[in-house]
Amino acid sequence: MTDGISSVLKEDRKFHPSKAFTDHARLSSRMAYDSLYRKSIEEPEEFWRDETRDLHFREPFKTFSEWNLPKAKFFEGAKLNVSESCLDRHLTTSARTRAAIIWEGEPGEVRTLTYFELHREVVRLAAAMADLGIKPGDRVAIYLGMVPEAAIAMLACARLGATHSVVFGGFSSEALRDRINDCGAKLLLTQDGAWRRGSVIPLKKMADVALEKTPSIENVIVLTRIGAQKAPLEMKAGRDHHWHEIIRKDHSEDAKKRSQHPDAFDAEHPLFILYTSGSTGKPKGLLHTSAGYLAGVHVTSKYIFDLKEGDLYWCTADVGWVTGHSYIVYGPLSCGASCFMYEGAPNFPNPSRMWRLIEKHGVTIFYTAPTAIRAFMRWGDEHVQKHDLSSLRLMGSVGEPINPEAWVWYHKTIGGDRCPIVDTWWQTETGSIMLSTLPGACYSKPGSTGLPLFGVDIDVVDDRGAPAKAGEGGKLVIKKPWPSMARTIYGDEQRFFDTYWKPLENMYFTGDGARRDEDGYFWVVGRIDDVLNVAGHRIGTAEIESALVSHPSVAEAAAVGRPDDLKGQALVVFVTLKDSHKADETLKKQIAEHIDREIGKFARPDEIRFANALPKTRSGKIMRRLLKEIAAGAVELKGDTSTLEDFNAVAALRSDEE
Repeated sequence: MTDGISSVLKEDRKFHPSKAFTDHARLSSRMAYDSLYRKSIEEPEEFWRDETRDLHFREPFKTFSEWNLPKAKFFEGAKLNVSESCLDRHLTTSARTRAAIIWEGEPGEVRTLTYFELHREVVRLAAAMADLGIKPGDRVAIYLGMVPEAAIAMLACARLGATHSVVFGGFSSEALRDRINDCGAKLLLTQDGAWRRGSVIPLKKMADVALEKTPSIENVIVLTRIGAQKAPLEMKAGRDHHWHEIIRKDHSEDAKKRSQHPDAFDAEHPLFILYTSGSTGKPKGLLHTSAGYLAGVHVTSKYIFDLKEGDLYWCTADVGWVTGHSYIVYGPLSCGASCFMYEGAPNFPNPSRMWRLIEKHGVTIFYTAPTAIRAFMRWGDEHVQKHDLSSLRLMGSVGEPINPEAWVWYHKTIGGDRCPIVDTWWQTETGSIMLSTLPGACYSKPGSTGLPLFGVDIDVVDDRGAPAKAGEGGKLVIKKPWPSMARTIYGDEQRFFDTYWKPLENMYFTGDGARRDEDGYFWVVGRIDDVLNVAGHRIGTAEIESALVSHPSVAEAAAVGRPDDLKGQALVVFVTLKDSHKADETLKKQIAEHIDREIGKFARPDEIRFANALPKTRSGKIMRRLLKEIAAGAVELKGDTSTLEDFNAVAALRSDEE
């Protein structure tokens, strides 16, 4: 075993797409995939020219790529406006009257925007922003919930050449303040409040606290979502503007021109800055540019999700995360897809909400996170069985490794044993999906993220950078730059180099451990930092968690290490049970014995702790850093907790400890 990767994550079952799916798939054989992938590596200029012909470039690229690590450039010489590929190009086709966004609010209201209507709203907002002085290269902060205006705001920024920085609507005032100050945003777009499990999150009030210490902000545009009765507004004269009023003003001729007939920008023009947590606790502002990012999300969207006219595609991520940027806004809209958006919590007012939405709207493609899938399992099959999910034809997974048990449940219970599943691996830094299985061309293995995407030269290597043998664990690396990669950490190029390109010479180090099997399929098991050293045994947290979740009573689990004088690290596991099971000492013993059988006695947990809920970010990732501190008995939790969804989960664990 190397780097914590053992046979517990080995999965021999192969799930082939049905003939009915393959017959109509964009790619219908492994041979077709292999041929196209080989072309993307050996003839990248021709590949990308062919695959981006349907995007709108004012001027074509002259040089495909140039790099001197960590600096990289793609599509040099090209001129484009990203919003034109997502909007304008569809207005002369049948997509003009097609739904671009179908949105349902948590209380249940429904709103549909066709491509024509979405274009009109983006133009109106862009004109208003232009009249507020927003110019190409300015930074604009967006602090909104899951409403169509979030996509409108992003596209309006792209139209003007302004660089947007979306701050997740669940972040605290302090997190918003720090992100605004780091990028020097001139304008903030926010809303009065957002619905979450029947309660109102007062975004404007939270923004006002942040704005007390954000000297770069000159103007604020405020969307009314909730209304004055539940979310009263305090508007600062001269700074704050009502969204619905400012977009209907008679704008200047220059603002009208810039919004209706937007300028084209260089391929490397900054499109957005998106902050992601760093190991030091200081968020990293990853900077993505225009042409390479758009090409990456466009090509991966059309091939991985096999998008077709008539599909209704639902990615359950929030627009505040990179998944929302790439696979709610820029990727699907550049493909002319109809996208479903939902504002609220997945289990409000009851655990049937997601399945009711799929049935009601006829969703055909469903892309969600393993954490959500395990929550669905915990809530029980009866909530699924109430609803007709026959409209689904393809499902996906994103965010963290999915254990085989959850994969098989997802395939059978949600997909009815007929829908291919595309598990996907990628990062904020990569911009677009790096590993997956193309649904009509390749079979799936539960728990494996599959094969490399086009133009991605990816490998598993040892500590010296030498390729690992098939089946051996190692470090997941990308061996050369790719178009959708982040170009730098905003304002800190040295940190960008030190974090990603310095650990292994001339390779991008993902920070993840993985192995590649004899069929070429990749198995990503999580952060290298999450490998524990227990009495000389290196154990990956992903394999322990996978074994735990395979126990019939366990819905979700997290494994962490705590300092131990004898072993070096002691293994502590936090377990959430399925609703029908009771936590007691007998069950603890059964779970421990289950680990003995699945991995070995050396992996038996030193402590098993039951939890009603695990601390997670708003995007659904388990916050293992906090669990490590709780396991170690920390008096105070350190670092940024602004991404934490439910502080009660931490409070409950700490009260159990006391």
